Amino acid sequence: MGARIAGSIGGRELTLLVAGLVAMAIFAVLSPVYLSAGNLYQVVRNSVELLVVGLGLTFVLAIGGIDVSVGMVLGIAAIAIGNLLLAGADPWVAALAGPLVGAALGAFTGAVIVFGRIPAIVATIGLLGVYRTAIFALLGGSWLSGLPSSLSDIFAARIGGFLPASYIVILAAYLAAFVVLRRTPFGLHLLAVGNAEERARLAGVAVRRVRLAAYVVSGTLCGLAATFYIANYRNVEMTVGSTVALDAIAAVVLGGTSILGGRASLLGTALGVLLIRVLQNGFTIVGLPSLWQPVVTGVLLLAALSLERLAASGGVRRLAFGAP
Repeated sequence: MGARIAGSIGGRELTLLVAGLVAMAIFAVLSPVYLSAGNLYQVVRNSVELLVVGLGLTFVLAIGGIDVSVGMVLGIAAIAIGNLLLAGADPWVAALAGPLVGAALGAFTGAVIVFGRIPAIVATIGLLGVYRTAIFALLGGSWLSGLPSSLSDIFAARIGGFLPASYIVILAAYLAAFVVLRRTPFGLHLLAVGNAEERARLAGVAVRRVRLAAYVVSGTLCGLAATFYIANYRNVEMTVGSTVALDAIAAVVLGGTSILGGRASLLGTALGVLLIRVLQNGFTIVGLPSLWQPVVTGVLLLAALSLERLAASGGVRRLAFGAP
C-alpha cells in the first residue's frame, strides 16, 4: 500500500553515518581523548537503553502514533526490577519482569488511545504525568540503590570469551524487530495503517488491534531497556527516563521513520541513536554544559521534522500525532 521499510542503507541512513563520522573526527581534533577506547565504550554503553526504546518507538511512529511517556515506562519497569533484586529474586526472574511490566503499561497506554479515542499526543502527555508521579511514589523521594550485581554479571558475561552477552541480546532484539516489520503480516499491517488507515480498514486490517499491539511492543522494549539500565547502573534515581522520550523520538525521526506514519527504518533508528550519543558525548568532552545538550537534540528533531514536511507530497495535510 505504498509503505516502505528500509532494510538496507539508503540516502537517510548514509547521511547519518557520514554525519556521525564527521562529528567524531571533529571531536577527535578538539580533544585527544575522544577516540580513546574507554570513551568509545562509554558512547556505546550510553546508547544501549536508547536504542532498545527507539526500536519500540519505531513501531509506534510507523502507525502514525507518538508516545512521549516511554521514559517513564522505562523508569517504572526499572523500579520493579530493582525491588525484585533487593528482595533476593533470581536475576532471570527480575530480568523477565522488566518486559512484562513494560508490556502491561504499553497495553494500558494503547487502550487509552485506541478505546478512549484520545489523540496519542494528548493521551501520552497525560500518562507522562501519571507515570512520573508513580515513579516518585514508588521511590519515596529517594534513590533505589545498593542493588546486587547478579543481573550485571549476567549481561557482562563474555560469549566465546569475547562478546558481552548484552550485545547478543541487543542484536537479537534488533533482528526480531526487523523480521517482524519486514517479513510478517503484522509488520505490513502496521505500515498500512500508518500509510492509509481507512484503506487498511477496508482491506480487512483490524486497525484497532494493530494500533494497540504497536504500543504493547513499544512498552515491552521499554521494559527490556529497563533491564539494561539496571544492569549498567545498579540504581534508579528520581529523574530516571526524563530525557529518554526526546532523544528516542529524535533518533527515530532522524533515522527516516515518518512522523506521518507508513514508513519505518530500524537501521535509521540505530544510526540516529548513535549520532545523538556521539554528539552528546562529544559536547561533554569539549566542555559544553549539560544544560545545553537537550537543546542540540531538540534542534536535530526540528530539523528532521522540517525535512519530513518538505519531503511530504503536496496532498499530505495531516500532521499525524496519533489520531485514534
